[in-house]
Amino acid sequence: MVQPVPESINFPSEEEKILQFWQERDCFQECLKQSKNRPRYTFYDGPPFATGLPHYGHILAGTIKDIVTRFAHQSGFHVDRRFGWDCHGLPVEYEIDKTLGIKGPDDVAKMGITEYNRQCRNIVMRYSHEWETSVKRMGRWIDFKNDYKTLYPWFMETVWWVFKQLYDKGLVYQGVKVMPYSTACNTPLSNFESNQNYKDVQDPSVIVNFPLVESENISLIAWTTTPWTLPSNLALCVNPEFLYVQVKDNTTDKTYIMMEARLGALFKSESEYTILDKFPGKVLKGKKYKPLFHYFIKFAEKGAFQVLTDNYVKEEEGTGVVHQAPYFGADDYRVCAEYNIIQRDQAPICPVDASGCFTSEVTDFAGQYVKVSGTSYIYTQPDVLSCKSLSWQGDGQRC
Repeated sequence: MVQPVPESINFPSEEEKILQFWQERDCFQECLKQSKNRPRYTFYDGPPFATGLPHYGHILAGTIKDIVTRFAHQSGFHVDRRFGWDCHGLPVEYEIDKTLGIKGPDDVAKMGITEYNRQCRNIVMRYSHEWETSVKRMGRWIDFKNDYKTLYPWFMETVWWVFKQLYDKGLVYQGVKVMPYSTACNTPLSNFESNQNYKDVQDPSVIVNFPLVESENISLIAWTTTPWTLPSNLALCVNPEFLYVQVKDNTTDKTYIMMEARLGALFKSESEYTILDKFPGKVLKGKKYKPLFHYFIKFAEKGAFQVLTDNYVKEEEGTGVVHQAPYFGADDYRVCAEYNIIQRDQAPICPVDASGCFTSEVTDFAGQYVKVSGTSYIYTQPDVLSCKSLSWQGDGQRC
């Protein structure tokens, strides 16, 4: 007898009935038993961090994974589906550091690695019940009882085994790469981690004069939003194809070199400046300038403190002259390595320690956090910087 279709359906309640039916008959495990002699379909499920609650992204990805594995099962394969937990990395450490007030490696050393690891393990599974409830409510078939955790020795040993296979095949190399870094957690960050809890903040920016050695009354003028990197400046970079100008500031009689397209960002009106000369950026290649600081003057022997050229310099922002600090920018590192100012695959100068404080090499600011009180530490040398504006607005106080 055909059952009549109800006029209205309460989908959530119908879903709950189906879930109850699956649970009473243990449908998922029965399917695994029935398919155990079939060809195996291997599916690696990237595990979520166990320190947070599931969100929309997890639910969407989990639904797609469930479709893939169900289709494989229906296509004649045996599909082991084991839930996993990512117990390593920054999220766990960050939670422990925040809870215990840990500020850096020294605090961890005082506590001891064994106790620190124990504290990390204690919080790993605190949301496991919420995860299981949400995943089951989605209707996803996956085994929580026979799960895996990345902290299991056999899991870590497997990862090292895979890494060794790659190494033996010559697919692993040692190199240097500029990466995001957390001074709070004293660790490099993956791109995924650096995008977590991403926030827009106001940072000070400055315009800096770099007097030419051949003519100190003419200065290259650069703009930077990271003034704390200026102590490790090793070069300036311009675009070889774009037009640059030598321009006199009619209000101060100072002469600058900058990109023609960026004049409007520095001056309010054309009456405020006089163009003395115009030339492509490649003309500036090799011109030497006076270093802002003398902490790393030894690099002058390797070609530092001169103008380099590269097409990564754009005409949409700044002055068209880019300050180069190789340890703090991927393009800075690449360009300085191409000009042999630093050696590729060797760590360049880094006058900032793991906690974000200047090292002893930067004698004037040693031990000071790079972003404390804006950039007040830089302004203790007003002869170095000629622009005191703390924010770049285009028509702000100019040099």
